[in-house]
Amino acid sequence: MSGKYVMVLRNQEMKDEAIRLIQNPKLPGDTRLTFERGDKRTLDQNAMLWPLLTKISKEVEWYGQYLTPDDWKHIFTAAHRHYEAVPGIDRGTMVVLGQSTSRMTKEQFSDLIEIILAFGAAHGVDLTDPREKQENAA
Repeated sequence: MSGKYVMVLRNQEMKDEAIRLIQNPKLPGDTRLTFERGDKRTLDQNAMLWPLLTKISKEVEWYGQYLTPDDWKHIFTAAHRHYEAVPGIDRGTMVVLGQSTSRMTKEQFSDLIEIILAFGAAHGVDLTDPREKQENAA
């Protein structure tokens, strides 16, 4: 076995298969095993994130400037996990220690989207999906 191999242990049969893989004498000694709980975010969740961040980046002035969607992503993930900011290497810079959205579970990602929607509503940004507007008009 080479490269990355991901296995979701949804039932006893899959757990037994994982045990067989671990017990395989041909398994290299430098193999890394990682356990994670929860399903990863969905493609639909990810597709929803960027339009929200883009809309906020265009409509919300934050402390005298308009931020990029990526900047807003950092702000919202920090709010989601209540991250800490530490001084950076360069004098006068701060770095937010955060979590990548790609490592979030579906539940965590859903919570993140809720934070973004609440922020948008509090700042007068209409984050209604254009598809919902069309359906409601029909």
